[in-house]
Amino acid sequence: MEKKRQIAILFGGCSPEYEVSLQSAYSVISHLNKDRYTLILLGISRTGEWFCFTGEPEKIKEDTWCNETDCIPAVLSSDRGKRGVWLLQERPGFLSLDAVFPVLHGKNGEDGTVQGLAELAGLPLIGCGVLASALCMDKDRAHRLVQAAGIRVPKAMVIESTGWKREKEDKADVQRFTEGLGYPLYVKPVKAGSSFGVTKVLRPEELEEAIERAFAYDSQVILEENIEGFEVGCAVLGTEELLVGEVDEIRLGEGTEGFFDFTEKYTLQNSAIYVPARIPVKKAEEIKRTAKQIYRVLGCSCFARVDMFLTPDGEIVFNEVNTIPGFTEHSRYPGMMRAAGYPIEEVLERICQCGLEG
Repeated sequence: MEKKRQIAILFGGCSPEYEVSLQSAYSVISHLNKDRYTLILLGISRTGEWFCFTGEPEKIKEDTWCNETDCIPAVLSSDRGKRGVWLLQERPGFLSLDAVFPVLHGKNGEDGTVQGLAELAGLPLIGCGVLASALCMDKDRAHRLVQAAGIRVPKAMVIESTGWKREKEDKADVQRFTEGLGYPLYVKPVKAGSSFGVTKVLRPEELEEAIERAFAYDSQVILEENIEGFEVGCAVLGTEELLVGEVDEIRLGEGTEGFFDFTEKYTLQNSAIYVPARIPVKKAEEIKRTAKQIYRVLGCSCFARVDMFLTPDGEIVFNEVNTIPGFTEHSRYPGMMRAAGYPIEEVLERICQCGLEG
């Protein structure tokens, strides 16, 4: 009988996307094959404390997991000869691990930090590695690499918080850039997810407030061209041989802020997601090929969701890569895979095997 593998599921985290991580982790825990894997649940509190959680998974979903009854302070071992988790009790214990599966979103989880910790410890990582995670989190550098590969990206400008606050020259440069670009335009933190800090700016008098809002999430802010059309996404799975799901399409309705913001992503109050996308088959195939090219250019592995825009003229424009996309049953990544004939249980099995086999 095949030995069960011990996998640490990391969830929570000191990130604005803490709540989203809990929902994704609950879904992953619920759908992983317990006959093949023993799951070690490692929760990270909002303030960055690590615990081994031993309670019922429903408490993760309800955000009642972090309590004295169900939690044991824990730390990932950095000793490559002793791969696992130290339980910091009166009598310290140790749990060996075969792999680490971060189900974390945003900073301090999706940006290469936790990935570096796992790689330093010599633990197989289920998901993108350090470099790909860091690059995909950085909208500016990801765009530069993808553009160098011949794929269109939005025109953009990056500003630093120190320069914005102290130097009038920066504000003059911003004014010149925006006058040349025109409105509407987007203001975004360079390194943030789930549309936190993003504003669609319709007129010049709204610009400064939008920049200040974005600086609340990162020390760099990017000003981006508005791309006419709609957003499409592609779920990619694998490292060498790549599997892709059906392309999806986001249609914004009335009452939105003009883009797929945090509220719309998780409630769909005024928006709709169509999967497969309502586009010609040839265009869908072109989007899939482009998604795989972007995935490889940025060094992704195991799984990621590649987001693009499709213009009225049929041109594909790169938006971003989400290296740990949402994983609830209603999230886009499993939805695209399900439409291609792969249920969430099979998707998770393939992802785990990809990480374990390295």
